[in-house]
Amino acid sequence: MKNGMKKYIPNFLKLSVCLLGLQSSAQTNMDYIANENGPILGYSKESGVKILKVDGHFFKDLNQNGKLDPYEDWRLPVEERAKDLASKMSVEQIAGLMLYSQHQSIPAREVGFGAGTYNEKPFSESGAEASAISDQQKKFLKEDDLRHVLLTAVQSPEVAAKWNNNVQAYVEGLGLGIPANNSSDPRNTATVTSEFNAGAGGTISLWPDGLAMGATFDPALVKQFGEMAAKEYRALGITTALSPQIDLGTEPRWYRIAYVFSESPELVKAMGKAYVEGFQTSGKEAEINDGWGYESVNAMVKHWPGGGPEEGGRDGHWAMGKFAVYPGDNFKDHIKPFTEGAFKLDGGTKKAAAVMPYYTISFDRDDIYNENVGNGFSKYIITELLRDKYGYDGVVCTDWLITADEGETPGTFAGKPWGTEAMSVAERHYKVLMAGVDQFGGNNEKAPVLEAYQMGVEEFGEDFMRARFERSAVRLLKNIFRTGLFENPYLDTEKTKEIVGNAEFMKVGYEAQVKSVVMLKNKEAALPIKEKKTVYIPKIYTPVSTDWWGIPTPAKFEYPVDLELIKKYYKVTDNAAEADFAMVFVRNPQSKEAGYSETDRKNGGNGYVPISLQYETYTATTAREHSIAAGDPVIDPEIKDRSYKGKSSTASNIMDLRTIEDTKMLMGDKPVIVSVTADKPMIFAEFENLVDGIVLNFGVSTQAVMDIVSGNAEPSGLLPLQMPANMETVEAQQEDVPFDMIPYQDSEGNTYDFGFGLDWNGVIKDKRTERFKKE
Repeated sequence: MKNGMKKYIPNFLKLSVCLLGLQSSAQTNMDYIANENGPILGYSKESGVKILKVDGHFFKDLNQNGKLDPYEDWRLPVEERAKDLASKMSVEQIAGLMLYSQHQSIPAREVGFGAGTYNEKPFSESGAEASAISDQQKKFLKEDDLRHVLLTAVQSPEVAAKWNNNVQAYVEGLGLGIPANNSSDPRNTATVTSEFNAGAGGTISLWPDGLAMGATFDPALVKQFGEMAAKEYRALGITTALSPQIDLGTEPRWYRIAYVFSESPELVKAMGKAYVEGFQTSGKEAEINDGWGYESVNAMVKHWPGGGPEEGGRDGHWAMGKFAVYPGDNFKDHIKPFTEGAFKLDGGTKKAAAVMPYYTISFDRDDIYNENVGNGFSKYIITELLRDKYGYDGVVCTDWLITADEGETPGTFAGKPWGTEAMSVAERHYKVLMAGVDQFGGNNEKAPVLEAYQMGVEEFGEDFMRARFERSAVRLLKNIFRTGLFENPYLDTEKTKEIVGNAEFMKVGYEAQVKSVVMLKNKEAALPIKEKKTVYIPKIYTPVSTDWWGIPTPAKFEYPVDLELIKKYYKVTDNAAEADFAMVFVRNPQSKEAGYSETDRKNGGNGYVPISLQYETYTATTAREHSIAAGDPVIDPEIKDRSYKGKSSTASNIMDLRTIEDTKMLMGDKPVIVSVTADKPMIFAEFENLVDGIVLNFGVSTQAVMDIVSGNAEPSGLLPLQMPANMETVEAQQEDVPFDMIPYQDSEGNTYDFGFGLDWNGVIKDKRTERFKKE
């Protein structure tokens, strides 16, 4: 057989099947038939799809025309199948294939973002099963021909599997029978409710993510994570991961720095490569061809050409952060994790299946078309560089909502059409297509894609645009074919329950969390505290804050950790005088604004304010006199300079610092240990000399921290980023350059530089620190 197809029963589909006949599964509506030396075919009894027998083999008649078409022939190479299917698709069907859905929770939320209905009723009133397809999902699957669905929260793994089966059965009977390619942002984060997975954790193995994984300095661990997480994804019906994030964390104030591995090009390259290998490569028993198979999950690496160098640390999800700048002319380091990592795999899959450009305008990098537009609109960034110079021919998908209109102010969360603000929605779609992009993230409707197609017909003719559409269709279809979905997209829910969050995966994920914790200070061997001593843990005041969508949460004054967990290690008291030692659990300084303030604007300013990495009030006296980039032709045309020099900012959680200071006063000479949960670098000078021990984590469980403090495990984490000495060095550093800050030196004489960490014997020096050095 040309494709080297093996007979394989996926481990999440251990069904008794007859080699030469049909047999129903325990799930209703589905039948299975196995090929000798070929794949098991799964199909819905209600979809209208029949089974063809040709040359002694079985095939699914997906287009129901009574004959075997090349795209239905699993013996043929993926490229040949994809080209045949693309040639059969209508322009409307290809337009639908180019869509990537908005965020979907299972079942659909009843109000707010991502809300949906069932027979025009909210879920609680509908009587529908949690795994049912919502009205909105049926519409975009049938009327808009959408086949790429982004999942967020699911009620349970079993519900996710049943929903997948319902969706696959539904689309199998539509048109050419193209399966759904379901996807997810990272789901295995130890914090469970992290922003970008919308609470998708829970019953799934929990691992360090982003900077936490970077702190392990261990690519082999990342690969192991990818292999295990991919099995869980496939058991949930997910075949594309919108990850890893391989941007460089060279700008310490950037909001999304929490989700990158490091500021080191070499470390990010190695970690990103291992992540993609782990997700995409099937085990030999599950392989179809060239590493791809029934355990493979397509990796969509992000964000080309690197979203890290955001001016002033502002983020491209908002107009205030639309510009990535290169004052150090260091563009080359930011593309290295892609061109030397994700695009040069050691395994058979060769390169990441998909790439997502970031929202940002890579300011003044285009020396061919001389455009300053968002990366997804840029022919220079996508075609000239990614496609032509670096030879990438996989799927390119825009980040979510770049073709939608922006908000009323630079700080409003809405569409992100940076550089194309004055264009219509359809014109933006056309510009994206002409840039060389294949897919539109967060767009459920094909109408503007079809309108863009007609624009192309008018400019270049029907043949040109038809070929342009088919080129993208082939890329998109290959990612569905090589993961085996055309042969069998269905799941056994009992096996799903066994796989997702199983004990082995949970254990390895937790051990990885422990490995990510960094011990920064250990004065006079204050740690570990092994005996079951008495600990004082102060409550923390948290002011009103807003989430990703601007929804406020009330202020609170409470214990920052679960005391029942702490009691497994120590006796707990609320009286500092009775305690042997204290532990203060804090977060790194959190900015009240993310670099833009409506209050400042209303008071006559330009709206731009500093993002501070310290708790106390910071005044940006040494900031740039003038910003490198500025301008918004629609909502802010008169603002030509985004400088925030001379303006001040105070952390919203300044009470974290006050609590450390108060605890030191209460404890006197008794040890004070500070546990910091951080999502970016911070200024330790404000409290380091007051305390005896500091343990730092980048968003893992409290238990992992306590296993270090108690000596159940030895600390091994290393700083994946520099910790700056002060805000002056933050202002002096260049957004695109790694390792260009003065790192903090503590009262013990240790420098909180990249790669620093302590174990019980002192400063860690091992193979990791030797391999990954500051370049």
